[in-house]
Amino acid sequence: MDATKARLGRGLDALIGGGDGKGGKVSVDRIRHNPYQPRKRFDEDELRQLTDSVKAHGILQPLVVRNAGDHFQLIAGERRLRAAQSAGLAEVPVHVVEFDDRQVYEAALAENIQRSDLNPIEKAQGFKGYLDKFDMTQDQLGARLGIDRSTVSNLLGLLNLPDDVQDAVRLGQVSLGHAKVLKGVPDADRQSTLCKQVILQKLSVHALEQLVKEQRQEPAASTREPAEKAEKTPHVTGLENELRQKLAVKVEIRVRSKEKGQIVIGFESNDDFERIVGALRM
Repeated sequence: MDATKARLGRGLDALIGGGDGKGGKVSVDRIRHNPYQPRKRFDEDELRQLTDSVKAHGILQPLVVRNAGDHFQLIAGERRLRAAQSAGLAEVPVHVVEFDDRQVYEAALAENIQRSDLNPIEKAQGFKGYLDKFDMTQDQLGARLGIDRSTVSNLLGLLNLPDDVQDAVRLGQVSLGHAKVLKGVPDADRQSTLCKQVILQKLSVHALEQLVKEQRQEPAASTREPAEKAEKTPHVTGLENELRQKLAVKVEIRVRSKEKGQIVIGFESNDDFERIVGALRM
């Protein structure tokens, strides 16, 4: 194992430490953003607070950059650079290192994962971009970042979720725990529907697990009770029609026996879903 690989698992400071590189100050205008930056969203309130701190105290920790001809390319310190720009600083302290593209990508991942925590989707996209670009295995990436391969694999699996579910995870509307449960649901449309249900009803991860479990058992239950199925009475049919008119969606009352059955309410859009949930809560 080479020295760089050994240091990476211990964090960004170890990766750039050991006396590698040189320090100094450079013009803010000469620093270009890191094209391998996995973080896509930055909290505006946090940036404002950091900007206020920079105005009062300056940049206390040097940005990590590499020489790129007539300018420097940022490796680590995206938030500090943005705050320095907002604060109107002309120069910032830097630590210049000689990194190749792979080391730049790894350093960006290490900084965000081990210091300020990317959201799960950004982590997954960062991992996928790294694996695709450098043709490495999940085992190799896990070893270089000092994390388990299973962590890499589980996060990459989030990218198989529908786009609307990924957006909900990215925005923090559903947790990583919710996303892991949704990954186990085989149907994409059902994943999206359950995700909306989690958000609207503020379901816990445990509640979602129970809901998914119950839905998996429904087909088995229906096959066990065919002999008990009863005819719909005119009264039941009338109630069914009344519910259809009231909710303006498809409603079916399934009678299993004299005292058993189900009321199945269909919906064709998110608006339908929210309207139905609102009516049921009244």
